[in-house]
Amino acid sequence: MPFTLATWNINSVRLRQGLVAQLMTQEAPDVLCLQECKSPVDKIPHEVFAELGYTHMVANGQKGYNGVAILSKLPIEEVAREDFADLGHARHIAGRLENGVTVHNFYVPAGGDKPDREVNVKFGQKLDYLTEMRDWFHTNKPEKSILVGDLNIAPRDDDVWSHKKMVKIVSHTPIEIEHLAQVQDAGDWVDITRKDIPEGLLYSWWSYRAKDWDAADKGRRLDHLWATPDIAQAGHSSRVLRHVRGWEQPSDHAPVFATFDL
Repeated sequence: MPFTLATWNINSVRLRQGLVAQLMTQEAPDVLCLQECKSPVDKIPHEVFAELGYTHMVANGQKGYNGVAILSKLPIEEVAREDFADLGHARHIAGRLENGVTVHNFYVPAGGDKPDREVNVKFGQKLDYLTEMRDWFHTNKPEKSILVGDLNIAPRDDDVWSHKKMVKIVSHTPIEIEHLAQVQDAGDWVDITRKDIPEGLLYSWWSYRAKDWDAADKGRRLDHLWATPDIAQAGHSSRVLRHVRGWEQPSDHAPVFATFDL
């Protein structure tokens, strides 16, 4: 039975609950993974989403910062929540669907402004977080699993508007890309988005700082959707809903979709 899954950094689920409802109504993914919810779990407006058919939720939240949630039309049970690098942040939740697929939802630390852990604690925390993700997937080898989220790294040259200008900017530095590659290798993860869209510039984030983000188009592909090899070939129809970035009072991220025939 096919199901469609989406990932979206919503940048406050309470502030933008109307946009979440709009996406649910217009696109109707079976599973919607949100990051940067900025809400304790009991304050997430789940009743609004339940009325639209998303009666199931697993979430990891905190007041005002971070936070991840999986909203689902399909029954789902929590199977893990990890605090990598001991940051005390709500950045991971995992749930298992009735078809046996485990969905990992991550919000990796952004890493601050300077790509140097000696002068920027946040950058060090980001690298440590990714290292512990790698080690965890080495120890807990994933099977029949999907990993999504705002991983805050654009790994490929065509995942940023200018590789030359971005190579020393946090999110596209070689050390971050290498750390993300190690996470990917640890789980043998397949990048479903790039499996389906192998060539060309592709972004999921555009800064609020740009006066006209659409015309400037200085984007980055920070949001990812991966799957383990045993189900990767079942994944298809990947797309980034760029137009959602243009909705009223939007998140600076656009949702990323894929469908799995399982």
